[in-house]
Amino acid sequence: MNDSQTWDDTLTDLDRRRARVREMGGPERVAAHRDRGKLDARARIEHLLDAGSFQEFGTLVGGEVAADAVVTGSGLIDGAPVMVGAEDFTTLAGSIAPGSNSKRYRLAELAVRNRVPLVMLLEGAGFRPTGDHYGRTPTDLLAQARCSGRVPMVTGVLGASAGHGALVAPVSDFSIMSRAAAIFTAGPPVVKVSTGEDISKEDLGGPQVALASGLIHNLAETDTGVLDEIRRYLSYFPPSAWSYPPSRAADDSAARRRTPELLEIVSRDNRRTYDMRTVLDTVFDGPDWFEVQPEFGSAIICALAHLGGHPVAVVANQPQVLAGSIDAEAADKAAHFISVADSFHLPIVFLADNPGMLPGGASERDAILRSGARMFVAQTAATTIKLHLTLRKAYGFGSMVMSLISFDNQVGTFAYPGATMGAMSAAALSNASHAEQDVAAALREMELRASYHSAEHMGFDELIDPVETRNALLLSLQRALCARQAPAQPVTRTAIMP
Repeated sequence: MNDSQTWDDTLTDLDRRRARVREMGGPERVAAHRDRGKLDARARIEHLLDAGSFQEFGTLVGGEVAADAVVTGSGLIDGAPVMVGAEDFTTLAGSIAPGSNSKRYRLAELAVRNRVPLVMLLEGAGFRPTGDHYGRTPTDLLAQARCSGRVPMVTGVLGASAGHGALVAPVSDFSIMSRAAAIFTAGPPVVKVSTGEDISKEDLGGPQVALASGLIHNLAETDTGVLDEIRRYLSYFPPSAWSYPPSRAADDSAARRRTPELLEIVSRDNRRTYDMRTVLDTVFDGPDWFEVQPEFGSAIICALAHLGGHPVAVVANQPQVLAGSIDAEAADKAAHFISVADSFHLPIVFLADNPGMLPGGASERDAILRSGARMFVAQTAATTIKLHLTLRKAYGFGSMVMSLISFDNQVGTFAYPGATMGAMSAAALSNASHAEQDVAAALREMELRASYHSAEHMGFDELIDPVETRNALLLSLQRALCARQAPAQPVTRTAIMP
């Protein structure tokens, strides 16, 4: 009998190699990782995806370096396919070599080719000094950039993430980090050598830095919290820009209903503030809407919600912050959010209540005009369904960035009676012109009549009672959705700006 190898021998060898890869950095390093309250890379993927749906590729890349320190493959989230990659910190600190770069490139390439979302889970040290020369080899960032505006891209930062690997976070549509995570261009040891600065990883790129700078959008306390929020975020989006967002089954919460609560929430006195979040709780299907970037640019609320079971993006002024004035951070946040919503055909609902762009020396030094222009271009370029409601006031350029501008392709524009608008408020105009008391009173009266004057000239489709708010928006949305009688048009847009 020949000593030729049998299938049993071959498959035993394959199983042995796979088993070694599944051990990642080895039992001791995996245990130490878990002792710090973290999930390992494979456990993160297991938690993120529907049970039993993970299909790995590139398992044997790296040879003795398990999976070359990044686990890559595809799976399902709520039954919908996604591509997912997770840096394995237990294997050479999750660093990147030619093999893992190729896996990361292939991951993003397949996301666009298959038109499915891409999720990256980061905890790695950047490039690994292997001595190998890349030559004319494509970087994974090239493929990741090609995903932008075509498939939803989400990044979770679950530990220290540095250098090249960290760059996918600002390229992504949405990024979220855990409380124990940090993200930076280079870690503390490199900073110490390069600049002499002695700084901890928390002070260099922890949540208090990454969220305040706008680099990372949201925060969760734990690994599982990050992964649960990623699943929740993706539930509002279609698989790609070539399809439409999925509507959920209609129920009682999705029905038409009056909103008398708004008469108590939204004071007729423009000088009194209120929490716009309570308006969202009342108008949309429930209070379970998803806020994006709540710790940055808080003068505007950017949220994902459902209206009549249909996913929508909400851009709303927050009167509790700067009296609703739009500062540079709020405008930058909204510009990015609008571009993401438009790329994936989410209808955008604008809820305006602002006295304009934030004036003043500090605001000008923050380049408020540039940021405001960025938001203006994002919303005027948007081709998705747009709805607008002015609750109390919308002045100057602050009204235009909130889609209060004629011939801007809105499918419904509304205002409450008594809503005030114009180049500036009566109070500001009175002060600027040094008006006498009787003239100032006349200006205030003109301001109060502005909504009726605008309605007489079709400045709005209709002035509505606050109790009609939900129904007015819902009926307009349902009508606009009738335009979706064919698949989404071919995607030719450019990438979304970070």
